[in-house]
Amino acid sequence: MYTKILETAAWIKERMPNTPLTAIILGTGLGRLSEKIEKTLCIPYSSIPNFPVSTVEGHSGQLIFGQLGGKDIIAMDGRFHYYEGYNMREVTFPIRVMYELGIKTLFVSNAAGGTNPSFRIGDIMVIIDHINYMPENPLHGPNIPTGPRFPDMSEAYDSELIELADSIAAEKKIKVRHGVYLATQGPTYETPAEYRMFAHWGADAVGMSTVPEVIVAHHCGMRCFGVSIITDLGLNGKIIKVTHEDVQKAANEAQPRMAALMEEMIRRS
Repeated sequence: MYTKILETAAWIKERMPNTPLTAIILGTGLGRLSEKIEKTLCIPYSSIPNFPVSTVEGHSGQLIFGQLGGKDIIAMDGRFHYYEGYNMREVTFPIRVMYELGIKTLFVSNAAGGTNPSFRIGDIMVIIDHINYMPENPLHGPNIPTGPRFPDMSEAYDSELIELADSIAAEKKIKVRHGVYLATQGPTYETPAEYRMFAHWGADAVGMSTVPEVIVAHHCGMRCFGVSIITDLGLNGKIIKVTHEDVQKAANEAQPRMAALMEEMIRRS
């Protein structure tokens, strides 16, 4: 696996128009943030050696190089999920490649179902911690020599970046919540009983991504910042049937606020 990581990183380095220190993963319905990026190069995943290919509607499937907030960045327009049939090392393969490309800070975004009774559809939740409820840890197996065998996870989400997000949100009058994100394997949405269980565990939002990527990024020593858009509610009396199209619509409606927050954070970080 490590040989493939180095091979892919070398292939990309030959084509990179700049040397970014920041990467963004654009989640479900949030790909429109890519419109704000001043693009210099877009590479389809299918063209990159050893890269998986995104199969989910709403995920474009390309690696973008350009500028956002006046900073050089890499953006993944579309991510990979365990439920697509990939194993965790494949899901997090791009994070390993990003590390080899020199990335120091990772911004991740997703759409999630809210379990906190104070949340509303369209809320932006800054992730302050997570619960890994997936059946496989991405660090399982031989340790890749970019981090320790047993990494500390007491601050998986960088406290300084969280403070920066709060400050910018206050300036721009963008309402943000704080919460714990729980990751399941999917692809089913949660049952009412599962939502109740996750809320009892301390989760404020539930989704099917992000945690594996953050674990690997943290293992590599990257600073991480995560944000969820609450696209449906898993609360008694508020649970309704939900489709992927509903999730995309809710995420798209919240996207301008999330984009403004992310862009200014990158400018100042």
